[in-house]
Amino acid sequence: MATEKLKQKITFSREERNGKPFIIAGPCSAETEEQVMETVEALGKTGKIDAIRAGIWKPRTRPGTFEGIGNVGLKWIKDAGEKVGLPVSVEVANAKHVYESLKHGVEILWVGARTTVNPFAVQEIADALQGVDIPVMVKNPVNTDLELWIGAIERIRKAGIKQIIAIHRGFSTYEQSKYRNKPYWEIPIELKRRMPELPIICDPSHICGSREYLQHVSQKAIDLNFDGLMIETHRDPDSAWSDAKQQLTPNKLSEMIDSLVLRKLSTSDKDFNEHLEDLRIKIDKFDHKIIDILGERMKIVEEIGICKKENNITILQPGRWDEIVKDRLEAGSKKGLSEDLINQLFQTVHQASISKQTEIMNEE
Repeated sequence: MATEKLKQKITFSREERNGKPFIIAGPCSAETEEQVMETVEALGKTGKIDAIRAGIWKPRTRPGTFEGIGNVGLKWIKDAGEKVGLPVSVEVANAKHVYESLKHGVEILWVGARTTVNPFAVQEIADALQGVDIPVMVKNPVNTDLELWIGAIERIRKAGIKQIIAIHRGFSTYEQSKYRNKPYWEIPIELKRRMPELPIICDPSHICGSREYLQHVSQKAIDLNFDGLMIETHRDPDSAWSDAKQQLTPNKLSEMIDSLVLRKLSTSDKDFNEHLEDLRIKIDKFDHKIIDILGERMKIVEEIGICKKENNITILQPGRWDEIVKDRLEAGSKKGLSEDLINQLFQTVHQASISKQTEIMNEE
């Protein structure tokens, strides 16, 4: 029965799965054969998991920490997956990892964030995948570069891989945040706009860095119509050899999955659809008003640029910019707008203003 289940096609699209998200779970690292088997068996008993994951080779930030058990772990996870009738997935960072994984019958591969950032490494993996029919998941690069993410996906696609899935795991930043990696949801949203056929799975474990926020981030991803979740799970998270704070027990994971609210993409309710369309028309009108206002604002920016050039004044006026930020934040607060929204909006507008004035300053 388990073997027959493994032969079935793996479907990641939530639409094709009648709205059910694809759930991948398993330990951050394969540590011992017993740990892998015990964790996977517990996950299998929940009946809520679609695939198993485990780190075999761990690209750690610094040497001296646990960097994975190596090839022996492939047999452990494969044996465990077969016992519960679930496909297994591992991260690959080079051609050797690809060959070893395929040799052991691993059903799904993923390219990690530290690898996606390097086109040479991605191309090596793509070359190793030539002629292979296997689903490949591609995590976003560690930095906020959508083009790198798309480039990695394209390299894998050109190797002939038909099933490619994006994984959103957040982005490294120097900014203070409660998250280990800030989600910057606008980046996977833009990826989906540009590649609408591509399933996207969220990895809340690496976004959060702490199990405290996993449910919130998972629900956010589901609300944004992501196709699934990849969540690190361990029989005894606090004793895990890597990323202990962000892992859940299989039972806690099961409870979290049960708590998720699954929302529909659409409805046939006529009244709802008509009301929603009316509201969208109003939004469209406001958006065009905003564009008109930004256009008028940019005309004033041009006048300021000309005035500064004629009087040999620097483009950036730190005191003036500080006044603008404080004033706009206060005004936004009175309208119930978040600081993040106001900061992002006016940072973008300010950068566009600087670019326009720079252009004017350098005109012959």
